[in-house]
Amino acid sequence: MSTRPWVVLVGGFLGAGKTTLLLAAARELERRGLRSAIILNDQGEALVDTELAALSGIRRGEVTGGCFCCRFSDLVEVIGRLRAYAPDVIFAEPVGSCTDISATTLHPLLAEERLRVAPYTVLIDPERATDLLNDNADPHLAFLFRKQIEEADVVCFTKSDLGHPLPALGVSGARQISARTGQGVAAWLDEVLSGDLSSGRTLLDIDYEQYARAEAALAWMNSEATVECSPALSPAMVLGPLFDQLDTDLTAAGVRIVHLKAIMRAPTGFVKAAICANEQAPIVEGNLDASPANRHHLLINLRAAGSAATVQAVVEGALAAMQHQVTDVRITCFHPAPPRPERRVTTTSGSSFQPAAG
Repeated sequence: MSTRPWVVLVGGFLGAGKTTLLLAAARELERRGLRSAIILNDQGEALVDTELAALSGIRRGEVTGGCFCCRFSDLVEVIGRLRAYAPDVIFAEPVGSCTDISATTLHPLLAEERLRVAPYTVLIDPERATDLLNDNADPHLAFLFRKQIEEADVVCFTKSDLGHPLPALGVSGARQISARTGQGVAAWLDEVLSGDLSSGRTLLDIDYEQYARAEAALAWMNSEATVECSPALSPAMVLGPLFDQLDTDLTAAGVRIVHLKAIMRAPTGFVKAAICANEQAPIVEGNLDASPANRHHLLINLRAAGSAATVQAVVEGALAAMQHQVTDVRITCFHPAPPRPERRVTTTSGSSFQPAAG
């Protein structure tokens, strides 16, 4: 590898499996004797994915308080910090509701001579894609989903181990991968790190007012708390009932879950659960057989179609109803502000503009 690390941007809609793939790719690179790091991105703070990356032992950084496009300077700063560890590859995962990444993030990074920028990969969950391509799909979510696909250099269907039929997207050469079984992960890495594919081939023609409305249709909730149990319980025994209660209460309140994930960590181990729809069986990972503990650290990240006030009230109610002592509770819940990129190229030759403030 060169002294210039690769930066590999991997996008995709909420719940597409971005973090799971990047952690699997990091393990594959480690087997090859290569170093990697990961940058997580979110509109808020207290991220489940950052916690998971830390528990996986990978070097990591965060860009919070906005998408990569709106926090591009922060992204460059975090890349600079991670370069101190001499990684061969730095993975970067944009917010799952963001698009126009090629023009606002990938192309500005291409101007950084100290980096090599891989083709932009967009991940697609086949089951979610089928729903969003339906005529009755939420128009805001469908807009974001279609724009993400439109700007991709490489498209990968994820969760191939689940056997969901692949929807027709009109995209040639889409790959199939499963981060959980490892299917296609090494081949995808070989492809994006080969230097044979162009990066940022498509710049979107996008209506930023429509984009802002689509993002604002989502309520964005991050919460953190300490849970103390007596008698001691395993992380799975604490998280399981809470996760089920959140699903039940959100459904009863008429809130549509777009992505709900939570992680419960104790000195004895951790467990993470995630769903992409109401009343869906959760995908669970971690130490299901971890020994009981009295003290646990909880993180919840929820993206939902509904009122932020309603979402916050439901989450607060579920935490208050737990049969344990819940302390140090921090909750932020909001609708994302309109995206205002720091930089945006308007042609693949690299001309750019600085959006007006306000």
